[in-house]
Amino acid sequence: MNAKLNLGSTSSIMTVAVAALAAFIAVGMLAAVISLFQSRGAPMERLAAAERACVSNAYQSGREACMKQWLVEFQRTNLARK
Repeated sequence: MNAKLNLGSTSSIMTVAVAALAAFIAVGMLAAVISLFQSRGAPMERLAAAERACVSNAYQSGREACMKQWLVEFQRTNLARK
């Protein structure tokens, strides 16, 4: 009842194939995540700029109103440039 494993050339070829497939999947997932971050980076950049512009407001409600107003003004100036 002693089962022997065949660790010949077939298992090494299979190991290389599985490793290559795993590397291909990992690179694909990394590329997808990078493209998502790049496509969504501009709105987050605007939010960060609005937050910096409205840092002088002491209360959260005033800061949120200031940020919304800043974003509206930013959008308006962007549309006027185009």
